[in-house]
Order: sequence, then structure tokens, then C-alpha cells
Amino acid sequence: MREIAIDSSLHSKIMRGKKSFYPRELPNDFPSLTPGEWVRLKYSNSASKKLVMRLKKKVRIRKKLNGSSDAPRLSVYKSLNHIYAQLIDDDSGKTLGAVSSLKLDTKGKKGMEVATLVGSEIAKVAKTLKLEKVVFDRNGFIYHGKIKAIADAARENGLKF
Repeated sequence: MREIAIDSSLHSKIMRGKKSFYPRELPNDFPSLTPGEWVRLKYSNSASKKLVMRLKKKVRIRKKLNGSSDAPRLSVYKSLNHIYAQLIDDDSGKTLGAVSSLKLDTKGKKGMEVATLVGSEIAKVAKTLKLEKVVFDRNGFIYHGKIKAIADAARENGLKF
């Protein structure tokens, strides 16, 4: 098994919740590998320690989670200013629905209120798709605060996970 150093921007291009991967899953600008060769990622020093720890947690979580058409993966991401939630069918590799604080009316609301709003909206999107079961993917974030608020709001509006 060969180690390859990557930065955090390349991580999202190649990793779909796996710690190791086959070369056929790589983007075109990645270093050449022989078919069937397993690769382990080594993060570069340019990525912050906090980000690297979150990405490692994300990989560990995604090894155990998989969304299907019956129970898609509810993936949650929070940036410094906004919160995003997606329903993803990993079998077909498609996003079934998405909600973000960018598209919602969040004037006068902050933090937890916005997260609760995003959680309730993603539950409504799931209902329109006739889904009631999902697999919750916290995306490496600690299940606390905004992430927990999204999960609780989605549960209160009828999603089961």
C-alpha cells in the first residue's frame, strides 16, 4: 500500500467516505497508479489540524454509513456562515434533495434557529419525495449544537433515523 500526500481540496474530489480507494476512482489530474493498487492518504501540512481531524472522522463515519433509495443519507455540512443538508442516494450516486440556509429566509435568525429551520425544511423535502427513513451523516462534525438542532428538527417533522 502506497501513501500519497494530499491537501484538503483534493480530499473532497476523491474520497466518498473511504479510507482507501482504487485508482479508477481518481480524478484525471491525480498521480498515476497501477490498476488494483491500494492507496492510503496522507494529509499535507497546509491543512489545519482541526480540518484534518474532521476529515479523518468523516472517513471513519462514512465507512459505516451508506444511503440507498429506500433510506438515503442525510448529509449535513456547516460552514462559517451557512448550513447545508442533502439527501443522497449512494447506490446511484445522486442527490435527491438539498436545502441550505442560503436559499431560506433567515433574516433576523441566527445559529440554532437557522439550523432548526434547515432541519425542518429537509424533512419537508423528504416528505415530498415520499421518504420517511434516512441515515444521518454528521460529516465529521460533533453531534452537538447546530448539527443536533438539524437532527432534532428533522425528527420532529417526521423523519426517522
